[in-house]
Amino acid sequence: MTAHTQSQLDALNACFAACEHCSTACLQVADVQLMARCISLTRDCADVCALTARLVARGSEHAALLLKECAEICRACAEECAQHEHRHCQECAEACRRCA
Repeated sequence: MTAHTQSQLDALNACFAACEHCSTACLQVADVQLMARCISLTRDCADVCALTARLVARGSEHAALLLKECAEICRACAEECAQHEHRHCQECAEACRRCA
């Protein structure tokens, strides 16, 4: 495995973990309805990052295509999370930016 591939996997896995944590934490806030889009995007982002990491790890011919889509979802998730003051949202936004 190349250093570049390992770097991609590290970013994807960190983003996956941050998104999972964020979506779970958002479900605990007092007005959970205000967090609906954040929860939805973090769940989508986590799923796409996990799938992308698997394709990258196995050297799939489809990894490049999924990496582009993953970057788009990570950017959207980062923008949404950055709008919220919760620490878990800010940490998620940063992980998404790094991954994108």
